[in-house]
Amino acid sequence: MSEENKDLGDKAEEAFDKAKEAAGEAAEDAKEAAGDFKEEAKKTASEFTEGLKNAGGDNKKILAGITAILVGWLGVHKFILGYNKEGFILLGLSLISIILACTVIFAFLIYIPGLIGLIEGIVYLTKSDEEFYNTYQVGKKPWF
Repeated sequence: MSEENKDLGDKAEEAFDKAKEAAGEAAEDAKEAAGDFKEEAKKTASEFTEGLKNAGGDNKKILAGITAILVGWLGVHKFILGYNKEGFILLGLSLISIILACTVIFAFLIYIPGLIGLIEGIVYLTKSDEEFYNTYQVGKKPWF
C-alpha cells in the first residue's frame, strides 16, 4: 500500500504542479487582458470627453435658437449668448408694449419683440454650427 500511496502522492504532486503552472499562465493572461482593457478604457474616455466638449460646450446654437422662437420676446436668447444689453432692450420693449398696449400708438409694438425673436431663432437654427459660432459667439454680432 505504501507503494500505491507513493504513486498517488506523486500523481497528486504532478497535478498540483500542473495546476500551479496553469494558474500562473492564466494570471499573466489576465494581467495582459486587464492592461489592454485599461488602455481601451482610457481611449474611450478621452474620445467621450472630446465629443462632449465638441457637442455643446461652447456652441449654444440649438439652445439660443429654440429659446428665441419660444420666448424671444423676453430676450432670453440674448442673455444665453451673453448679449445682456440687447436682452434688456428686448425685455424692456416687451414690458413697455404690454403696459401701453391699450393705447393705439403702442398696440402694434407688442408684436415687434416676438417677431424679432422668431426671425432670430430661425436665422440661428439655419446657420451651420461653425458659421453660428464664428458670427454670434466669436464675432459678437448682436442683431440678426
